[in-house]
Amino acid sequence: MRRISTPVRVGNVMLGGNAPIIIQSMTNTDTADIDSTVHQILELSNAGSEMVRITVDRPESAEAVPQIVERVRKFSPVPIIGDFHFNGHILLKKYPDMAKCLDKYRINPGNIGRGEKRDSHFETILEMAQKYKKPIRIGVNGGSLDPELLAEKMDKNRMQKTPRSDTEIFEETLQESALASLAFAESFGIPLSQMVISAKVSEVTSLIRIHRFLADRTQVAIHLGLTEAGGGLSGIISSTSGLSVLLLEGIGDTIRVSYTPSSGESRIQEVRIAREILQSLELRTFFPKITSCPGCGRTTGNHFQEFSEKIRQEVTARLPKWKQNFPGSEKLKIAVMGCIVNGPGEARSADIGIFFPGRGEGKVAEIYGDGEKICNISGEENISEIFFSFVEEYLQKRFIKK
Repeated sequence: MRRISTPVRVGNVMLGGNAPIIIQSMTNTDTADIDSTVHQILELSNAGSEMVRITVDRPESAEAVPQIVERVRKFSPVPIIGDFHFNGHILLKKYPDMAKCLDKYRINPGNIGRGEKRDSHFETILEMAQKYKKPIRIGVNGGSLDPELLAEKMDKNRMQKTPRSDTEIFEETLQESALASLAFAESFGIPLSQMVISAKVSEVTSLIRIHRFLADRTQVAIHLGLTEAGGGLSGIISSTSGLSVLLLEGIGDTIRVSYTPSSGESRIQEVRIAREILQSLELRTFFPKITSCPGCGRTTGNHFQEFSEKIRQEVTARLPKWKQNFPGSEKLKIAVMGCIVNGPGEARSADIGIFFPGRGEGKVAEIYGDGEKICNISGEENISEIFFSFVEEYLQKRFIKK
C-alpha cells in the first residue's frame, strides 16, 4: 500500500497524496548560458521529465533565470526548480524576479552556514518561499552533512561501552538533520503542503534504511534518488535497486535518477531509466510493453535480434500518433519471440505477438492477436510491415478512435 503523503503543488504539477509518482531531472548546462539551458530543459521535458531542476549558483545564473523561464513557457509548462547551495539566501533576496518565477526551491541545510548563521540563512530562504508561496525541497545529502554535528555524534559514540558502527551513526545523523530541518521550517510557518524532503546517499542499502525511517515519522512528500548513481550499467542497476525496493513499499512521491552520462550520451538517459523503473514496477505506463526473448541456439543468426530492435524503433516512431488517435495505446502488450519453447505461449499472452519458430527464422513466422493465431507468414521480405498492419487493426478494434 502506498504511503499517503501531504500533496504539494509545483507549478502545474501535483506530487504526493494520490498523485502519480513524478519524474524529475536536472540540467548540466551553465545556467548563465540561456540558449543551452533552455534547449536542455525542453529536451528533458520532451523526453518525459515532469519537473526540471537548474543550478542557481552565482549572480549571472540568477539573472538568467527569468529569461530562461519566459522562453521555456512558450513551448512547455514544465515546472522549473532552482537548486541553491551556500549562497541561496543571498541570491533569492537579491534577485526577486528570479525568486518569483521559479516553481520550487531546492536547498541543502548542510551547506547554508553553521550555528546561528545557518539558522539566519535558512530563515531568509524560508521567508522568500513564504513571500512568493513557493514549495521547497529540504535536501539533506550524505556528502554535505553538517560536519560538526556528525563529528560530535561520532565522538560520543566512540566513548560508549559498546559503540555502534560508523554507518549507523552516519545514517542516524542524516535522519536527525532532515527531521530537525523540517521542524525548523514548520515552526517558521511553512505548511507541510509546501515542503518536500530528501535524504540522499550513494549507498543503496543506506538509502533504503534512511527513507524507511523518514516515511514512518513524517507525512511530508518524499523525493527519492541516490546522490550519485554513477554511469553505465552500474549506475542503472544502483538506481533501479534502491528506488524499486522503496517504491514497492509505497515510499516515494517523486524520483530522480542521478545517472552519469558517458561522453556523448544524452542527458535524457536519466529520464528514460526513471520511466523504465516506474513502468517495470507497474506504477505508471508510458510505452507499450514489448516482450522479447534473448535468443539461444535455437535462434541461429541475428535476424531475430534485428527484427526485435526494428519493432522497438517502429513503436517509438508511431507512439505519438497512436496516443492521439488511440487513447490508452501505451498499455499495448506486444511479444516478439524467437523459438518454439516459449514463443507460442508468450505470443498468445500478449495483445498481439509474432513468433519465429526457430531455424527457419526470418522466413517463417506466426502472428497472434487476443490469444488466437491470426496467420502464418512464409518467405515474405516485409514481415514487419505485415505485422504492423495487424497491430494497427488491433488498435482500431480495441481502442476508441478520437
